[in-house]
Amino acid sequence: MQEFPGGHGPPYSGLPDGAGGSTGSTAGAEDVPWVQRIAALRVPGLPLLIAVGAGVALGAGVFRVLSQGHALFPSGVAGWSLAVLTGVIVGHLVALGRDRWWGGTGSGAALTLAILLLYGWVPAVLVSLAVVVLVGAARRHRWRQAVLHGAVDILGIGAAALALAAFGVHPSVENPWEPENWGYSALPGIVLAACAYLVATRTLLWFSYTPRKTAMLTVLRRSLLRQGLVALALLGISPLIAVVAAHRPVLLPLFTVPLIALDSTLWIARVRAEEALRDPLTGLPNRQWLLERTWSALEEADRTEARGALVLIDLDRFRSVNDTLGHLAGDRLLLKIAERLRGALPRGAEAARLGGDEFAVLLPLADSTTSAMRAARTLVSALGSPLDLDGLTLVLEASAGVAVFPEHAREAEGLLRRADVAMYEAKRDRTGVEVYEATRDGNTPDRLGLLADLRRALDAGEVELHYQPKVRFDGVVSGLEALVRWVHPERGRVPPDEFIAIAETSGLMPRLTEYVLETALAQVARWRKGGLTVPVAVNVSPRDVHAPGFAGAVAGRLARHGVPAGALQLEITEHVLLEDPQRAADTLAALAGHGVKMSLDDFGTGYSSLVHLRRLPVSELKIDRSFVARLAVDAEDAEIVRCTVDLAHSLGLLVVAEGVEDDETWERLRDLGCDAVQGWLVAAAMPPDETTAWLRARDGVPDSLERARPQAELECGSPPATGSTSSRHTPGPSGGAPRSSGPQSPGPTQSHDANRPTGWQPVQ
Repeated sequence: MQEFPGGHGPPYSGLPDGAGGSTGSTAGAEDVPWVQRIAALRVPGLPLLIAVGAGVALGAGVFRVLSQGHALFPSGVAGWSLAVLTGVIVGHLVALGRDRWWGGTGSGAALTLAILLLYGWVPAVLVSLAVVVLVGAARRHRWRQAVLHGAVDILGIGAAALALAAFGVHPSVENPWEPENWGYSALPGIVLAACAYLVATRTLLWFSYTPRKTAMLTVLRRSLLRQGLVALALLGISPLIAVVAAHRPVLLPLFTVPLIALDSTLWIARVRAEEALRDPLTGLPNRQWLLERTWSALEEADRTEARGALVLIDLDRFRSVNDTLGHLAGDRLLLKIAERLRGALPRGAEAARLGGDEFAVLLPLADSTTSAMRAARTLVSALGSPLDLDGLTLVLEASAGVAVFPEHAREAEGLLRRADVAMYEAKRDRTGVEVYEATRDGNTPDRLGLLADLRRALDAGEVELHYQPKVRFDGVVSGLEALVRWVHPERGRVPPDEFIAIAETSGLMPRLTEYVLETALAQVARWRKGGLTVPVAVNVSPRDVHAPGFAGAVAGRLARHGVPAGALQLEITEHVLLEDPQRAADTLAALAGHGVKMSLDDFGTGYSSLVHLRRLPVSELKIDRSFVARLAVDAEDAEIVRCTVDLAHSLGLLVVAEGVEDDETWERLRDLGCDAVQGWLVAAAMPPDETTAWLRARDGVPDSLERARPQAELECGSPPATGSTSSRHTPGPSGGAPRSSGPQSPGPTQSHDANRPTGWQPVQ
């Protein structure tokens, strides 16, 4: 007898719709396990076919029995005892509730098989139909499922009867298969009948209840395990019921206890199976479920040539809630977040909790990367709205990373990892949502190899520093910026944006910053011994500023090289205050206390700039090249630059414009009151020897020439022939790493216009 679960067909129906999806490889069906490909088959109209087939079989069976003059069901004590036991089982099934899985009970199956062994197919079918009708009456709104389960059970009992017939066993009410006639030769028939019943009923129900999603491998595996338990129960209990029915039928109601115990055992097995796929706190599916469901979605997307996406969401500053209010409050907050996430899911999307404050949302079908981004922003916005926790109103922001199939990965694990990379980019940059970019991922095999090579290059001193001048409008060199260059022994010149991004995302950035500081200070010391006292700026990342003891380490290096603090300038970005504002402020204050000057780099590209200007002890502000590049042709950019210059001057800061590449931009910046410029118009980044020659060539020039207006050509490097802006790199929006600026210097020997000042002098 096949019980029905009250509305939930597929295994683990308590999981989100689609928990019965299949794993599979996006490379094609040949990579999917054969059992899984079979489970993924879909037969249109299968429930109707089952119902029609069962109706025909039932009608034929009843007609055959009646035409032969046989009874449909045993009478007397045996019949009434079986009826009582059937009634108890019906009451038990009704009491189980509507959340039972279709294979969640074994009591009805054991009783059905026992009657089949003793009295044949028709009496077993009648007991099954009695259970279906009575339980269906108790759940009036489940009649379609009652019909389907009844039909499936009829066919399952028929399969078991055919198995017995194969061994020459044809029991009936008048000629039961008496247990005393059983011997060792009867065992194969009993085993085969039980297996035929289970395989037929479970297979038909599986394919009937999975019309949209295919079967996950874990669900299949655990389903087979539980059906094995049911088979053992059938083999152990069904023959005993038959023996008692044949010899002491009055004792049949006593089987109530072992049958209910069997159901309880199977219920525990079902709960444990679900726990393996579900987060115990929020009730959402867990990481294992997500990976397998993602495999299913990717297989379907690959088959239909569609896109799928995975969104990884992490709550910002959730740890502070735990630290302030306690872990119990944190758990209640996670419950509210999970509930809110469920309510904000787009149509067809499925959510999971991966652990801690990290959640994931699977978008099985995504029209484009833009639509996936839009869905992620909607989710982040929903999670960021105020919520009440024990009378306290909290606002938690969230960061999300998006990875799209097939652009970013073609397997579930790769898609999850790339969404994780994008999520950390969003968290670090405070952008809310980021899409995965390979250039910012330091964990690809090729980039991991490059990381190892970079580490070796730093150890061997193969990374070089080039220096690009910053020049005032009166011709005085106000400083140099140290920029990183690396020539790989096999790959040649490695773009700075590539290897700096690798260092930033891998944890090698502190080592790179240490190397740059050490190399730059050693060069400053040599220049000072040679009479050149130009200050040098070094870029530092937020990770450097947040490192304990960073200010003391910088002061120690200055003392070791004998370089005064005023000869070093650290270029930082506004991002240093985003992650840990207090620690960053303390570190910057300590650096300023040592006499180290600081410059705020890439101004205008960060967040809350005015607030940061008030908190950062900087003496210089650098306008980002994105505003300078179109200054001469874009009125809005010109207005932004003018306002920036006025603001900086009102705060007592010097202003440097980056990326200056033509005379018209030079003149506009001078008219707007900018203090200094940096870019190809002045000089490209040069190696130390060429920088030394460039500086010495400008020593001792008459004052009148120093103030001459620059013309179209440069002594120290003309702009690129393409007219493009220089490719100076800031590693990701987190900013602040040692950087590269522009192509390699053509050297100080290039042609030189006589009208260009030839003696721009370093500041003494």
